[in-house]
Amino acid sequence: MHLKTLTLKGFKSFADTTTLELEPGVTVVVGPNGSGKSNIVDAVAWVLGAQGPRTVRSGKMEDVIFAGTAKRAALGRAEVELTIDNTSGMLPIDLAEVSISRTLFRNGDSEYAINGVPCRLLDVQELLSDSGVGRQQHVIVGQGMLDSVLNARPEDRRAIVEEAAGVLKYRKRKEKAERRLEATEGNLLRLSDLLREVRRQLRPLERQAEAPPRRARRRADRHPLARRRARAGDVATAHGVGRAVARPARVR
Repeated sequence: MHLKTLTLKGFKSFADTTTLELEPGVTVVVGPNGSGKSNIVDAVAWVLGAQGPRTVRSGKMEDVIFAGTAKRAALGRAEVELTIDNTSGMLPIDLAEVSISRTLFRNGDSEYAINGVPCRLLDVQELLSDSGVGRQQHVIVGQGMLDSVLNARPEDRRAIVEEAAGVLKYRKRKEKAERRLEATEGNLLRLSDLLREVRRQLRPLERQAEAPPRRARRRADRHPLARRRARAGDVATAHGVGRAVARPARVR
């Protein structure tokens, strides 16, 4: 696998569309100081997904867009497209050539594409992870980087080896899965708290719902007693009237 072409437009000092054709082996870019040689290396790192402005020697990411000159106006976006020869099949895609492009607008919006199809940065990283070309850009060795790698802490050196060996992507997937599990556990705890609160509110509602049927049953229980008492009172009254009628009147 090797780089085949690199196309720059509006990236740093490349205001016009510039295409570099790269052949297998060693390609050397020669030029005086300030001619933009380092910008080519920055373009490769940038299109592969570099996120830190310091990675491309800038104060902020928008600085990679052509800022204009006294004779030429500034541009509104920067574009870089990198074509990779994949005849060896190292990339997990059934194509002989794979093009990766990145576009940055001056408002901060960024777009990625693989073979002209819009995609996410994660898709680019997943595509390149098995080839040893990762987000940390250890395949690009700049001035002083070799010394920093040799003097790095064991943890940093381990990350470099893992990325070069293609292990880092699995570690990232594991960390992502662990974060999802932690978020799910938090949601379950929150759900338990909500259920406990709902159950606490249900108890008085259940008592309120049971009160009307209980009163209705009591009222229904009282009605037969009232009817029996009314009948008893009517019978007693009837007996009193009968005695009054049957008693003869006294004659004085």
